[in-house]
Amino acid sequence: MYNKEKLDAVKAARENWENNKIAKTLAKGPERKEKFMSTSGYEVKRLYTPEDIADLDYNEDLSYPGEFPYTRGVQPTMYRGKLWTMRQYAGFATAEESNKRYKYLLEQGQTGLSVAFDLPTQIGYDSDHPLAEGEVGKVGVAIDSLKDMEILFDGIPLDKVSTSMTINAPAAVLLAMYIAVAEKQGVTPDKLSGTIQNDILKEYIARGTYIFPTEPSMRLITNIFEYCAKNVPKWNTISISGYHIREAGSTAVQEVAFTLADGIAYVEAAIKAGLDVDQFAPRLSFFFNAHNDLLEEVAKFRAARRLWAKIMKERFHAKDPKSMMLRFHTQTGGSTLTAQQPDNNIVRVAIQTLAAVLGGTQSLHTNSRDEALALPTEDSVRIALRTQQIVAYESGVADTIDPLAGSYYVESMTNEIEKRAAEYIAKIDELGGAAKAIEKGFIQQEIQDSAYRYQKEVESGERIVVGMNKFQIQESAPKGLLRVDPAVGEMQKEKLKALRDERDNAKVEESLAELKRAAGTDENLMPYILTAVKQYATLGEICGVLREVFGEYQQSVIL
Repeated sequence: MYNKEKLDAVKAARENWENNKIAKTLAKGPERKEKFMSTSGYEVKRLYTPEDIADLDYNEDLSYPGEFPYTRGVQPTMYRGKLWTMRQYAGFATAEESNKRYKYLLEQGQTGLSVAFDLPTQIGYDSDHPLAEGEVGKVGVAIDSLKDMEILFDGIPLDKVSTSMTINAPAAVLLAMYIAVAEKQGVTPDKLSGTIQNDILKEYIARGTYIFPTEPSMRLITNIFEYCAKNVPKWNTISISGYHIREAGSTAVQEVAFTLADGIAYVEAAIKAGLDVDQFAPRLSFFFNAHNDLLEEVAKFRAARRLWAKIMKERFHAKDPKSMMLRFHTQTGGSTLTAQQPDNNIVRVAIQTLAAVLGGTQSLHTNSRDEALALPTEDSVRIALRTQQIVAYESGVADTIDPLAGSYYVESMTNEIEKRAAEYIAKIDELGGAAKAIEKGFIQQEIQDSAYRYQKEVESGERIVVGMNKFQIQESAPKGLLRVDPAVGEMQKEKLKALRDERDNAKVEESLAELKRAAGTDENLMPYILTAVKQYATLGEICGVLREVFGEYQQSVIL
């Protein structure tokens, strides 16, 4: 972008500034730190100049919004045409309670739904299973059957609302339930829009709500790709998640690298299953975290877009431009919230919201101030949603596309994150791909090491967390927190008993037997799961059949 003569002039001027102005200033007193480090562990220079982006080619590295390599955004007009989807993540207790919360959020101006499921649902157990005891409805809504899904979306028109579901191992079952509910509303599958997370590799890495071993899990994922390409074309069939990788303690660079490595594994699995890359890749989506290091986070999002575009074009020879677009949802950083002085979390979330928007997100969830203590109250959820609305309508940052482009620091950092992430991906390729790297514990160990370094910095005071390790105050116990009624578990058990008494159990058994037979073949399992769901087979019954055929995943122990 700069000719040699101009760069030489910049260099001479910078050296003069350093040798005179800076040297005199430092002689009077040192800077706050000897070194300033990014959260990804590389040094942040005192000043960035054209020298730091001397090799940047505007047309090749940046180009224009909506054009390869999509550094500046995936849509030509970005937020000038349409704002990001404001999609608050919600779900707790029963389907009835969660339905009320969804309607409240939609009344407050939310533009999409995002469903949180309880732990038993996430690992494929019904609410009356012994392992579900004490966990029903605690961290999300309990969904045992199509009956619960009917209640969850009662009065919510599924042809007009986009829904995201954070579900992984049993994603095929919950998607089938959603399709069945829509059909009961008179909405055909081709009218549905939304996303299932469906990202099992990151469960093995960072989260732990897995059920089946790697191979059958990947089969279920590619079955969904194939089924939705033919029947639910507007549905995002996977949300490849860096969010939980970051929550586990990764750096920004690792979040990009490990997420895209997982994405590569899914694309390879789908191609191996006989799918054409341009048949399924346009419906791939991603899910990233937004942390407090504002400018590094903006650079992270831009680097991820550019790197994925190159991967899809150069490695997988995608032809459809939509196959090369990294479209992503963002959630503000749950691990950055503090139980101490929880109102400070409102400020943190505002900074993280800016990072996501300046980075070009397609949808956004903003965490609530009290989530370090409990599930959020309605007041807290409203403030979180208002944070997005104020950024959207009052800040001005959505009025122009990629407003930080051209910043010497942001462009330099975008290059640095892309370079370091690409090096990680090359290392993972050497290990045999993401699945093999997970089996060998490489990715988990890298994240653990980063989390340990971060925690040491906090405990030593090297890294300041306001209100926690500095600027503390005396605080009284928090009041008005949302608590899930322990009776929810018993209520769900009663609903299950009534369901099993009312349904046609012979048809249920027949559908489960057919699913079991198909699981032993290479057939696509989605039609069989959908049939079982429509007969009101429960989530636990369906996953139980698949457990019999596939077995269960055994996690590697990383010390």
